[in-house]
Amino acid sequence: MKNPFRSIRIFFGEIVDELKKASWPTWSELRDSTLVVIVAALILGVFTSISDFSLYQVVDLFTSWVR
Repeated sequence: MKNPFRSIRIFFGEIVDELKKASWPTWSELRDSTLVVIVAALILGVFTSISDFSLYQVVDLFTSWVR
């Protein structure tokens, strides 16, 4: 019967080996990328809020005409 702990140890050893091969960003690249993501999320949030508010106003106008 195969030892499950040996398999787990081999698996995590392979993970560590692969992570050592990866190219990691520098702090300035990480900071710049984070800033881009935050700005993009803010722009998307503002766009979504404006679109939602505008659509609500249009629907409210049409339903007031129906009454």
